[in-house]
Amino acid sequence: MTLRFSVLASGSTGNAFYIESNEQKFLVDAGLSGKQMDHLFSKVNVDPAQLTGILVTHEHSDHIKGLGIIARKYNLPIYANEKTWNAMEKSLGKLSLDQKFIFGMEEVKTFGDMDIESFGVSHDAAEPMFYTFRHDGKKVALVTDLGYVSERIKKTVEDADAYIFEANHDVGMLRMGRYPWSVKRRILGDSGHVSNEDAGLALTDIISNRTKRIYLAHLSLDNNMKDLARMSVQNVLHERGIEIDLQDTDPKNPTALYEVG
Repeated sequence: MTLRFSVLASGSTGNAFYIESNEQKFLVDAGLSGKQMDHLFSKVNVDPAQLTGILVTHEHSDHIKGLGIIARKYNLPIYANEKTWNAMEKSLGKLSLDQKFIFGMEEVKTFGDMDIESFGVSHDAAEPMFYTFRHDGKKVALVTDLGYVSERIKKTVEDADAYIFEANHDVGMLRMGRYPWSVKRRILGDSGHVSNEDAGLALTDIISNRTKRIYLAHLSLDNNMKDLARMSVQNVLHERGIEIDLQDTDPKNPTALYEVG
């Protein structure tokens, strides 16, 4: 086995991502209730008691709702940068000191046979960051919750075997939708979320011949649809002569464990 992963849940109501190597098992974010998280793990036949730890991207509730509960229940270490810890610690409940670890921005940490690299993104949180995972020459990149994809981010995540990539909204649906203009402006802004079309454009710059699969993630319930997101991204890629396997994600149901390689 090289790397295997499942997008346990993805969307504005809750986010969680699981990835494992031969020796390591990590959860990234726990944005659903403890009960829901246990249910998601059971669906992919993963025992959360066997996790190496939990990585946190940022403090928004759709990423940390069940974090404290899961960490306490299974006595798991949590890794986040200092500003994120400061922003979320009060909402997690009591944790022991040996469960709290700093994972700095733009840092690479090695856990056994897995190298994990953090990178900063533009989003309206304290210090949001996401991750790439490497093992045995394989690379998986998790890229959501960002207003735009900078050249620095592209360089960090390029040439991955698989991507979990944000396709949050259709711009037309968002502009015509029920949200107040202040919320629309936030989503459309540089610290908001990536649209379907912008996701396709960014992906054309970073994928390579080794890229086999892309999961479209963090879709808005109000301003997007799975078919529309897939079609929009596929059209952009197709125009540039790129044909690749696009996968849906869901806010309530995990994707099947996918083995990279």
